[in-house]
Amino acid sequence: MQVLFLLTQSLGYPSGLGRYWPLARQMVRLGFKVEIAALHPAWLSLRQREFIQDGVRVTYVGQMHVYEDAGGNRRQYFGSLELVRVTAAATAALARIALSRQADVIHIAKAQPMNGLAGWLSSWLGSRKLYLDCDDDEAASNRFGSEWQRSIVRWWESNLPGVARGITVNTSFLRDRCLRMGVPPHRVRLIPNGFDPDRFRPLAAPEIESVRRRWGLDNRRVVLYLGSISLTNHPIGLLLEAFEQVRRSVPSAVLLVVGGGDDYDKFARMIRDRELSSSVVLAGRVDPAAVAPIFAASELSVDPVYDDYAARARSPLKIVESLAMGVPVVTGDVGDRAAMIANGRVGILVQPGSAQALADGIMAALQDPARRESMANTARAASQCYRWDRLVRDFVQIYNVA
Repeated sequence: MQVLFLLTQSLGYPSGLGRYWPLARQMVRLGFKVEIAALHPAWLSLRQREFIQDGVRVTYVGQMHVYEDAGGNRRQYFGSLELVRVTAAATAALARIALSRQADVIHIAKAQPMNGLAGWLSSWLGSRKLYLDCDDDEAASNRFGSEWQRSIVRWWESNLPGVARGITVNTSFLRDRCLRMGVPPHRVRLIPNGFDPDRFRPLAAPEIESVRRRWGLDNRRVVLYLGSISLTNHPIGLLLEAFEQVRRSVPSAVLLVVGGGDDYDKFARMIRDRELSSSVVLAGRVDPAAVAPIFAASELSVDPVYDDYAARARSPLKIVESLAMGVPVVTGDVGDRAAMIANGRVGILVQPGSAQALADGIMAALQDPARRESMANTARAASQCYRWDRLVRDFVQIYNVA
């Protein structure tokens, strides 16, 4: 079977890197022919727009709805008129490649207008089987310049499930929403986010020590936040407020923040304004190969959340990747997170949206070595059900839906 994924971001973005790329590689190992047609934040300057790696064909066909600086730390947005031009061109490019390929299946990767329209057109005009993967509440988790933009995304997000032959989702929240829309249960499969066992593996001590030296973490108690620097859907301001309390009780604690995004510069100012520069390391985006050693160099990781649609719909990659490296997680009790951290056996659940609760959870982990060691010892085993080489077998069953 030949499968074409239509993706509106690059493979360097969280969903591309953590969900669609490892999924595609594992599908190839099962005998599928897989291509990912995607958009890129620096498409005009992109030197290699098409390549084959690990058997997966990747084709970048157009510009994303955002663009980035050279380091990928700062994400910027087009004005309204330019956005219309860019999205129209991207939609046309995705539709052209979908119609030109002899794919048996078109799988829309993320329920968004550009790939949604392109996938629907290719299904209608080319008689292809159309499938949909939902890994976020797109209208709640993205930043929009105006409400009309959000309304368009919400319309597509609400209507694509009705035209797809089968739907894969990554949380029970998204599954239940599809069922409320009237999608028959047999057409929906819940496939949580997972980790790539080729990337997240046991490491030698020198690899870990090099990370600690690079960012001056020797003799520090490292708390890691790895993810998007976006105040729209990641309450990293809440994390800073919590960490102010943590450093008063645990002076050797340091918060290592890895990632880039919409609010990178604003977050850097927040660190300075709170006089946390000596206790917070803003590392920016890093090469994917560096992520596993960064987890391994940390005592625990943190996933700050509010109890909102964006958090309920998300299956955080940072949690499964942290557990795969044997690192306990502190997070809010929202959505599927309790199940992900085995109801407290491999992490600490706290009240969402509370800086005090988040601080208490972090301090509880840092100040109780025996508990932290017990959670760390259990984490690797608990993470095994999230390996992509296992999840892929459930994912591909969606193509058997009649």
